[in-house]
Amino acid sequence: MGLFFARSFVLVTALLVLCVLLPCNAKLSNKFYAKTCPNVESIVRAVMAPAVAAEPRMGASIIRLFFHDCFVNGCDASILLDDTPTFTGEKNAGANANSLRGYEVIDTIKTRVEAACKATVSCADIVALAARDAVNLLRGPTWKVPLGRKDSRTASQSAANANLPGPGSSAASLVASFAAKGLSAREMTALSGAHTVGRVRCLFFRGRIYGEANINATFAAARQRTCPQTGGDSNLAPFDEQTPDTFDNAYYTNLVAQRGLMHSDQELFNGGSQDGLVRKYSGNAKIFAGDFAKAMVKMGGLLPAAGTPTEVRLNCRMPN
Repeated sequence: MGLFFARSFVLVTALLVLCVLLPCNAKLSNKFYAKTCPNVESIVRAVMAPAVAAEPRMGASIIRLFFHDCFVNGCDASILLDDTPTFTGEKNAGANANSLRGYEVIDTIKTRVEAACKATVSCADIVALAARDAVNLLRGPTWKVPLGRKDSRTASQSAANANLPGPGSSAASLVASFAAKGLSAREMTALSGAHTVGRVRCLFFRGRIYGEANINATFAAARQRTCPQTGGDSNLAPFDEQTPDTFDNAYYTNLVAQRGLMHSDQELFNGGSQDGLVRKYSGNAKIFAGDFAKAMVKMGGLLPAAGTPTEVRLNCRMPN
């Protein structure tokens, strides 16, 4: 009996050491910080509220930051790591360079969280909470965010280039891309509704407004006024010109009217498998909001592969 307990102690000790060195992918929980950092959600909200009030587009940028983090090796805050002379991360991948924003807002939240609960809350959890608050502050739904993620100590620009869907994606490739992450076609279409807020650069929708037939002519002409055929790559246009800073279901109403801004947007309503769902969302904001919230929770549950070195970063921009 004594030998059994001795062996058990050695085994448990070894597992604990392994969990320090490698992620054990513990199940996320809504109460993960209930004892160690009970005010974390109010701290995040206290930074997000004035940031979104000052610039509503920042809300859309934080939502996008969450998407781009989770789609590359899981929700591990790898997107936040700065490049160094000896390390190339995800920030300058094709879909992120000169495009992703909001890093400074996350830095501010992290500083305040560290002051309240040192070395306790991961940057990945902060991004997940900030994205939820961004949606809600733009008059969208809210939901409970399961917490307990850890931060990766590394990042992969090649993985970002390979995993993030582009503006020219077809409906089939979007379905396949999300399926590879365990997300259904319905969840893909719901998550695409994040494009009901925010702006996009001319570079990413020029091909659609000048070269595609399934586009409302008045809408195309309006977008061409600020997006010339040459030059003006960084000129911005709202995804939804009616309510660009309100998280509603207008994105889907626009798709039905052939007013999707990017090719990948209009692909969701182009005689394919998602047409019926787009019509449903366009006519029922409540169903969309519920599906979106559930899909955000599911996407937020994507975690790094077992064996990925992780930690709780003290500075979101660099490993400890």
